[in-house]
Amino acid sequence: MVNVTICGANGKMGRVISSVIKDRTDCKVISGVDLNTEKYSDFEIYGKPKELPVKPDVIIDYSHPSCLNDLLEYCLSTGTAVVIATTGYTEEQIEAIKKAAEQIPVFFTFNMSLGINLLCKLAKTAAEVLGGQFDIEILEKHHNQKIDAPSGTAIMLANAINETLDNRYQYTYDRHSQRKKREKNEIGMHSVRGGTIVGEHDIIFAGRDEVITLSHSAASKEVFAVGSVNAAVFLAKCPAGLYDMAALLDGVK
Repeated sequence: MVNVTICGANGKMGRVISSVIKDRTDCKVISGVDLNTEKYSDFEIYGKPKELPVKPDVIIDYSHPSCLNDLLEYCLSTGTAVVIATTGYTEEQIEAIKKAAEQIPVFFTFNMSLGINLLCKLAKTAAEVLGGQFDIEILEKHHNQKIDAPSGTAIMLANAINETLDNRYQYTYDRHSQRKKREKNEIGMHSVRGGTIVGEHDIIFAGRDEVITLSHSAASKEVFAVGSVNAAVFLAKCPAGLYDMAALLDGVK
């Protein structure tokens, strides 16, 4: 049985994760961390990780980038594994996450959905075949409460494509301030925010007289919660290191 603490327990994703874990027999929630410590289930919620009375096997983090320092400090001092599913980190924070993985097990990805990670693989294959001949644009859509733009998933997709193409491409965010023709070596990235859209991502490969579009649409937040819980159970058995969805799918231990 894997003992889990949810960081961001009173947020939307925190509550969904709690609900998902209730239906499983391989893990349980023993505590939560959130600025809002109101209790809604059979576990207590604390204001900061350092206030946890019992060390969990794994922390699942769906909080806010500003919470990263406290989270990593706790995990490093106690040797606790952590699944980091929050987005919107700076480059410096991402480096801190990678540095922590030298001492503890860290699962870090921009998207916990199995479908999105398959989309990423398909995009890399498409880039290998079409790169240099087709213009590449990424369109992402999310609900009107999402703060960061473009989404972490859109950045993950762009990075995967760019790495496949030897990092020759630059990212262009929107075009309203640019009155010039599109450059060949750019990946356009565009964000839509509205309503209750959970998450939609389109990768467009536009060539001469033909367009290929790879798409993924999430109907509910549960797809991300299930992926996060699977990651936590997987990570509990892992030594120190940096893990992602590809490692989980390949069964790396």
